Amino acid sequence: MSVETLQSQNAESLGAAIGRAGNPVELLRNSAYRPHTFPVAAEFTNWRSEQAAWRESCALLDQSHHMTDLFITGPDALKLLADFGVNSFAKFAPGQAKQYVAVNEEGFFIGDAILFHLDDESFDLVGHHTVLNWLQFQLETGSYDARIERDDNSFVRGQGRSPKLYRYELQGPNTAALVEKLTGQPLPDVRFFHMAEFTIAGHRVRALRHGMAGQPGFELFGPWAEGQDVLDAILAAGEEFGLVRAGAKAYSTANLESGWIPSPVPAIFGEAEKPYREWLGAESLGSLGGSLDSSDITDYYVTPYDLGYGMVVKFDHDFLGRTALERLAGTPRRKKVTLVWNTDDVTSAIRSLYEPGTPAKFIDMPKARYALFQMDKVLHDGRWAGISMDAGYISNEHVMVSLATVDLDVSEPGTEVSVLWGEQPNSAKPAVEAHRQVEIRATVAPAPFVQAVRDSYRNA
Repeated sequence: MSVETLQSQNAESLGAAIGRAGNPVELLRNSAYRPHTFPVAAEFTNWRSEQAAWRESCALLDQSHHMTDLFITGPDALKLLADFGVNSFAKFAPGQAKQYVAVNEEGFFIGDAILFHLDDESFDLVGHHTVLNWLQFQLETGSYDARIERDDNSFVRGQGRSPKLYRYELQGPNTAALVEKLTGQPLPDVRFFHMAEFTIAGHRVRALRHGMAGQPGFELFGPWAEGQDVLDAILAAGEEFGLVRAGAKAYSTANLESGWIPSPVPAIFGEAEKPYREWLGAESLGSLGGSLDSSDITDYYVTPYDLGYGMVVKFDHDFLGRTALERLAGTPRRKKVTLVWNTDDVTSAIRSLYEPGTPAKFIDMPKARYALFQMDKVLHDGRWAGISMDAGYISNEHVMVSLATVDLDVSEPGTEVSVLWGEQPNSAKPAVEAHRQVEIRATVAPAPFVQAVRDSYRNA
């Protein structure tokens, strides 16, 4: 996809739109951009049972439609990725994957995605469009002997156009036995975030080993034309293992158990990023929601250390933002945590919908976010102490939680804080109705919240 193609899809650049709105916060606060998109069935049974499946049996999650693929190939493909990635690439070989993280020159977070090393000089960066747009811009405006092929998610691609790849994720304690039946072979010893190859329904299937629920898990992928055959085989074999198809509602909450924070505000609003904003279409970014109400967009920025990515930052190569991260590494300001919301306060907010007067902001179930960039104030003794960034209900634990990054002095498990829920004043986003702000008490807990997931990730 060329710069001209992006500009034809988006007549106004992000830079021009900010100039028209007055500042980035005002533009994003009132953007009509959807909160998130999972263009698959909302539920196959019900989202509570589907959440339970990745704990109790096996859940099948269709990832074919909601993520974007950026295929990068050529002699300089790895150089491009290394120049803008904080990760180490010293031992990154075909058949491996990693959580790719990019920052700006000042060390603030741009975005993250899963990077697959498919073959020599061949990579697939899969995930949210923020970091994919950033890499595409760097390639198209830089001097790299590399090529890209972009396959946007099904919402952007539109009806009638199929994805390039299918992706089916299997998660839960029965996954290993199911995969062995599917392949007719003993489960290979595949390390975390490494790939294996299976034969399913007569087709070659690539499989990434990972787990989001503290149990063995695989992400199966291959050419879209073969996807239905593979899906049919999974469904047929899965009956005896309690396989449950998980829809968009359940899938959208999986990160609450694994501790991954989706869609922080990208740090692209400084002078150094001006050429990028002029290149990027105004409709290609997202919407901003929540009680954090600063007019200074930098107050919404986070660092990899704020998000728990300190372990992936490696200073074994030169990359954009290295000097800043070396400085930040010694003085972390915040820590990623789970906030467990007070049941009485949550039910009080919901009860206000049935009482006279202006109610609290609607708390959707099971995922409560109403903007792509959800940024709510975390308060401690009345002062701003962090940002709550994604909220939802975990039926497996019977709790409402949010993933947050908070000041170190309030990050210990058991610390009492509160989340300021709702906007003041109410913005013009389509998902925002007339409402009043309320404080919801919360207790700090680890991230990931579930002990089995923490143990699994620690061992991996």
